[in-house]
Amino acid sequence: MSYLETIAQRLVEMFHQHHADYIEARLEENEGSYISYRGRQLESIGRTTSTGGSIRALVRGGWGFVSANDLSELPDKVPLAVNQAKLVGNEASQLAPIEPSVDKVPDAARNPVTIPLSDKKQLLDEYNEIIWRTPKLQTSVIGYGDNHKRTIFINSSDSHIEQSRSDITLRLTAIATEDNQVQQSGLSLGSRGDFAAVQGLQQSVQQMANQAVELLHAPQVKGGEYTVVLDPVLAGVFVHEAFGHLSESDFVYENDQLLQIMTLGRKFGSRELNIVDSAAVPGLRGSYRYDDEGVPATKTYLIREGQLVGRLHSRETAGKMQEKPTGNARAISYRYPPIVRMTNTYIEPGSISFTDIIGDIKEGIYVKNWYGGMTSMEMFTFSAGEAYMIRNGQIAEMLRPVVLTGNVFTTLNNIDAIGNDLEMNQGGGCGKSGQSPLPVSNGSPHIRIQHCLIGGH
Repeated sequence: MSYLETIAQRLVEMFHQHHADYIEARLEENEGSYISYRGRQLESIGRTTSTGGSIRALVRGGWGFVSANDLSELPDKVPLAVNQAKLVGNEASQLAPIEPSVDKVPDAARNPVTIPLSDKKQLLDEYNEIIWRTPKLQTSVIGYGDNHKRTIFINSSDSHIEQSRSDITLRLTAIATEDNQVQQSGLSLGSRGDFAAVQGLQQSVQQMANQAVELLHAPQVKGGEYTVVLDPVLAGVFVHEAFGHLSESDFVYENDQLLQIMTLGRKFGSRELNIVDSAAVPGLRGSYRYDDEGVPATKTYLIREGQLVGRLHSRETAGKMQEKPTGNARAISYRYPPIVRMTNTYIEPGSISFTDIIGDIKEGIYVKNWYGGMTSMEMFTFSAGEAYMIRNGQIAEMLRPVVLTGNVFTTLNNIDAIGNDLEMNQGGGCGKSGQSPLPVSNGSPHIRIQHCLIGGH
């Protein structure tokens, strides 16, 4: 029996000694490595390890949460978590019921942390050299990270779930300057532990560096309303940031205004529009067998044939809203309690080719990739990483980066073409309530949006 399993057995005994509506524990062993460059210089390189666990207790609707970096201290934290919960609890506890699970889920991928740091550094040195042989570059940033995590989840309902998972991220940025002009281009990738996903990128890295330089001489678009085509990366980011967060039920049930907007059955788009969140898709960075409350992963339709039909839940939000749990309670580590989070969020593919999507556009804009963005309730602003004019059904000249602004519900209704070319972007990390970056993925086919407001920057 491993040390984690020994502690887990002691905790189960402690659960039965304390009066609470519900108690759970998460035990975790984590190892990782990281490499970063700023400009030509190697900025940091190293390995990390951490071990710890947390206790969460529910009493009369109130939660207590305690974490510890020393697993041997965890059994003594159970009464502390229960007493915390008693202090804040003043109503009936509402947890959606689930069947207890006993399972062991192995990691399908090789642990990337076992690959020598020297091999990883050699690859990134090569990418940095490609960037820096490009003229007019001012600086660059490269960040690589990987980790392998083993967790044991137990609760007072007799669940006992062991899961292992690996994760890899790589982000590169090239910044070019000329005559007080500054432009940048980026590349962001990730995988569930497959190191091959970040190898063989020499051509993509060169294109990224060249694009930063080319943007210095690209024209700026005149602001206004356009027919806009989004590539799978930017469309995936749009559906994650602008709509996915509004589907997280801890936001919804605490906000009367949002609750009125996000009414199940409301029409938000054409019959061709289907938006899904699913941790059950194998092999993606947001995928898992069970969430951090021991709820099995599901496929949840948020929008089906243009209508709002679902939302994302923890056991508590599902209980309070009298809906089914969806397996979307996640925590970035044992130091945090699980909260409602997305997994793999995407627009399902339609039947239209990219050629047909742009074919009848006399003057429009094609946008790809992204820099960043912000949302406030139903309003959004996103910066596209690349932009091109569409003229008479053809992709034309490159533009300076543009900003897309609008109301998410109006924009969803203005989607009038959905491509047949779904792609999933694995390069993202999601932040919420101080927990960042959480491994997620998002995706979409190409989509066409009418009357989209565009500004240059």
